[in-house]
Amino acid sequence: MMETSGLREELRALAAGCAGLSLRHAARRVTLLHDEALRDSGLSLAQVGLMALIATSADDRMTALAARAGLDPSTLSRNLRGLERDGLIEIATVEKDLRRRAVWLTESGLRRLHGALPAWRATQARIAELFPADLLERIATASEKLGGKED
Repeated sequence: MMETSGLREELRALAAGCAGLSLRHAARRVTLLHDEALRDSGLSLAQVGLMALIATSADDRMTALAARAGLDPSTLSRNLRGLERDGLIEIATVEKDLRRRAVWLTESGLRRLHGALPAWRATQARIAELFPADLLERIATASEKLGGKED
């Protein structure tokens, strides 16, 4: 039979000090804060992030965007469907290579993204008061070292 008090203490330590759980909790709260601030733009933080990647990418291929976003191609496609449906991005098959699909922002998408920036900036400033820039840089660097893909 398992010794329950030792297990209970280990589980308390897990709940209180697990890096994965702590970072997931913080990420959810930061995402909710951004999503609330972005509500009037009609965009979520995930959509703003994808649109910013699309707008700044030198490579318009879906596979390149998936790699930059840290997503597998099917997850990326799922995430882009709403943006395409709303006319904010276009996805097209390239005539020279029918296997290649390209994605870009429409004029409407660029205007919507531009309109969301003030709310995004204000939220970033609020978050910067709680999470110093060097801490965020260290988390990003550590995350890169861990590798893997996001969902």
